[in-house]
Amino acid sequence: MDIGPHLFLALLEGAVTAAVLALTAAGLSLVFGVMRVVNIAHGEFFMLGAVLSWGVTQAVAGPGGFVLALVVAPMLVGALAVAADVTILKRLGYDPERTIVATIGLLYILQQVTLMTYGPDARPVVAPFNARIALPWLERGAEGWSVIWPWGFGTTSYKLAVIVAAALLLGALWLFLAHTRAGLVMRATQADREMATAFGVPVERVYALTFGLGAALAALAAVLIVPISQAHYLMGADPLLLSFIVVIIGGLGSLPGTLVAAVLIGISDGIISVFFSPTLAKILATLLVALVLVFRPQGLFGKRAA
Repeated sequence: MDIGPHLFLALLEGAVTAAVLALTAAGLSLVFGVMRVVNIAHGEFFMLGAVLSWGVTQAVAGPGGFVLALVVAPMLVGALAVAADVTILKRLGYDPERTIVATIGLLYILQQVTLMTYGPDARPVVAPFNARIALPWLERGAEGWSVIWPWGFGTTSYKLAVIVAAALLLGALWLFLAHTRAGLVMRATQADREMATAFGVPVERVYALTFGLGAALAALAAVLIVPISQAHYLMGADPLLLSFIVVIIGGLGSLPGTLVAAVLIGISDGIISVFFSPTLAKILATLLVALVLVFRPQGLFGKRAA
């Protein structure tokens, strides 16, 4: 059997996973990089994005409902995260140990409130477009190379759109951090909180903005992926685990490292899941984290502690 077409499809599925994972992990990395807060509730912000997307598309039918969900869900989740920062994390002084415990509590609160209001069932969200795209494949025979169209070999327009949308959003995030005043203030706070405070930077406002932006990125990733999967109140566990794996491999607080690690984990997850099993993919990703922690604790792109 020619595995070429199957490998190519696995790469496409891995690219979709990598695109969504990069957005989710970028939010987690941003929060840790600027605030030095390990947000255990990050997966629940992802889950809320999917659940709110379902709610918006139920209220507004058609493609317009999904477009509205792309705007409304991240805004609501981001606003909730800002409120959590002001009412919980700020009062704890952003202490690393206490904020871990606090975000664990926030995780269970969000999960149980969603269970009581949304219910235990997984519910689908209809993609705004989902045309089947047949893909050709090159095969070498006795008379040379020829183009064939293997049966069932193809993907959907929506999956390709997810990859493109995630790439554009990550590019916009980079432009925001590198070329705007707000991004400059966030990077200055990340580099030296005390010095930023001395220069009049409202550090607590920057932290609230960062926490809200990180949660909004997770929610946005969930809105993009929920038409491919389904909205469920327990769906935050896997994105949280994979995001931590990506952030550790790429380097805590390093956005370029996060993107590279997301592509590595996403593509490998797609290939291993197709040819072997999803469980094996998770096991190998965890082993890779262990190797990184042993041989390069700061991650691929992280800076070694002085």
